[in-house]
Amino acid sequence: MYAKKPLALLVAAALSPVAFSVTADENVDFQRLIVTSDPLGNRTADEIVQPVTVLAGDELDQRRAGTLGEVLEGLPGVTNADFGPGVGRPVIRGLQGSRIQMLEDGLSTADISGEGADHMVAIDPARADQIEVFRGPSTLLYGSGAAGGVVNVRSNRFSPEFGESARVEGDLSYGFNGHDRQGRLGLELPATSNLVFRADLSGRKSSDFDIKGYQERGQRDGRRNKLNNSEIENNSHAFSSVFTDTWGFVGLGYSYYDSKYEIPDILTGEGDEELEFIRAKQDRFDLRSEFNNPFAGFETARLKIAHTRYRQKEIANEFEDGVFDEREVEAEFRNRESDLRFELVHNPIGMWQGVIGLQFNDREFRSEGEGHGHGHGHGDDGFYVRNNDTRTWGLFVLEERPTDFGRIELAARLEQVRSNPKSLGDERDIHLETDFMGDDELEQDASLSNRRFTALSLSAGTIIDVDHAHHLRFALTRSQRAPSPEQLYAFGRHAAAGTVEVGDPRLKKETYTNFEVGFDRHQGMFRYDLTAFFNHAKDFIYPASRLDDNGDLLRAEDSDDQLVFNEQANARFYGLEFAAVADVIEGPMPVSLRFSGDYVRGKLNSGGDLPRISPMRLGFGVDTRYQNVKLSLDYQRVFKQSKTADLEDNTSGYNLVSADVVWSPQQMSGTHFYLKGRNLLNEDGRRHTSFRKDDAPIIGRAIFAGVRFDFGG
Repeated sequence: MYAKKPLALLVAAALSPVAFSVTADENVDFQRLIVTSDPLGNRTADEIVQPVTVLAGDELDQRRAGTLGEVLEGLPGVTNADFGPGVGRPVIRGLQGSRIQMLEDGLSTADISGEGADHMVAIDPARADQIEVFRGPSTLLYGSGAAGGVVNVRSNRFSPEFGESARVEGDLSYGFNGHDRQGRLGLELPATSNLVFRADLSGRKSSDFDIKGYQERGQRDGRRNKLNNSEIENNSHAFSSVFTDTWGFVGLGYSYYDSKYEIPDILTGEGDEELEFIRAKQDRFDLRSEFNNPFAGFETARLKIAHTRYRQKEIANEFEDGVFDEREVEAEFRNRESDLRFELVHNPIGMWQGVIGLQFNDREFRSEGEGHGHGHGHGDDGFYVRNNDTRTWGLFVLEERPTDFGRIELAARLEQVRSNPKSLGDERDIHLETDFMGDDELEQDASLSNRRFTALSLSAGTIIDVDHAHHLRFALTRSQRAPSPEQLYAFGRHAAAGTVEVGDPRLKKETYTNFEVGFDRHQGMFRYDLTAFFNHAKDFIYPASRLDDNGDLLRAEDSDDQLVFNEQANARFYGLEFAAVADVIEGPMPVSLRFSGDYVRGKLNSGGDLPRISPMRLGFGVDTRYQNVKLSLDYQRVFKQSKTADLEDNTSGYNLVSADVVWSPQQMSGTHFYLKGRNLLNEDGRRHTSFRKDDAPIIGRAIFAGVRFDFGG
């Protein structure tokens, strides 16, 4: 019965007196952590109108996983759109891909994770020192890519704070499911009282993972309990130096990321078949600087610059009647991107404190391979996204003012996006299996016109201090987003994703009007946070399937891949999010209870639901500690998603049980031995947010054993 009325259940749980729950880490007051991606630079999550979750300390250590989506999975409003265990991309309030801005130390990751569901986020979560998640439109500060939210992964690479002696930290673990070996080593070497050098090395290697039952939904024979073609191998290293003085600091850094991950699939042993894997590499160069009192009227100036070179190959191992035949590179992508952000925090003007800023991004995207921009002529369905250059300028201002009742916040951003698609040399077409609107093929011109978008975003919000412990928040945001290059220029088979995608170069910019209200209490034995939101999206771009002239699902000729069109329509999103903590027992063995949940609905104004919207979730957890041993137990119910788009299947619900044990021996200060258990019920769960849900369930029961250490400093 409980699956019948999920929204009513969520409201009841959120308003129940016992639901106002759980504890923060005893060593870290999460509400007092500075949100480093906030341009004012000195505000905590309590002082920001927009809902923001900050992970750090023990909570982040407990959540650490191989992908960023896994780390954030389960936070209110945040789910994981995986594509097998090698890809985990955050979904915020039902939005994902190019609508979620991924930042590393405050600047774009400059990968192509927004251009395909099978593309990884080029961030090594092992390096994270703090993760900040902004839920809801954040275009005011971070541009078109932040229409759904922002995830900022902060390392300590450019921190101006360091100790007098060398520091060594690390994390080594072994996962019994898939022989999942992960390790990280960080080193901090102070050269003088003003200069420090840092190095960070990490890696991961696994075999195929275990699952519950058959891999494909509806499969009735063949291999069981194994996720075929799911191996992962990642390596990364990062080096940085920081010089600090009374005037501020300047830091330089270089990082490298190399990832190879397989796209889960099975072999039947009959006819021609393929198993895909992806190899991605990234080189990144960073400069960070901050200057105190740079000139009259301003208290802080910040400059952040990153230049990134990203390469990705999508490779097929081809089989004939189950026997390996050859290996072929089906697609190759290159992304060269420069990102600059300059912020000036001004001295108070009357009661107003604020920041003005400039952001510039220059992106050069190239794709190669069979049919990729080489003018091979008609009938070549290998082309996916044409080469394009995108240049973005943004000017923004954020001001806040204390009041008798709390504070108010105003912000504005003006942005211009110029997209320059390259000529293909010849017209392209996709041959159809059956007729569509009286024709048997789709066409895209060889040359397309440049597109220019001017986006204006505005917001107003307030925090009302009901009393010393309770806060009421209201926020109204009007934000605009330019279409991504994939949405404009896609045309052809995206092999690793298992789709044939058709963009529309005539797409208009999206306009969001978002209103939300929140109520929280972050002090005392009962602490909670409740948020409700409504977001209207004008000209929302979404992937849609179409029917042929016979009323059947439209497909490309000689292809089982789904044919997906980028279409526009007005839509609306609304939902609830809550998290709560209750300290129920104090003393030598304290006990805290945690409750959380979220519900989001995405609908077209013309009727019907949007695809791949996160299902409702409810969670419960228990934390306790005895002497130097900490125990945690978590349960989450992921409900069935039956509010589906046209031609989209329902997704069954499932239960997740996790457990954590951490032992911190007194005689080994800075050392923590841990055991983690994930999906302890060994559920056959499939994520509705994933394009690959029918081909790749979540991995089965997984036990991890590891050690974390931190010495010196």
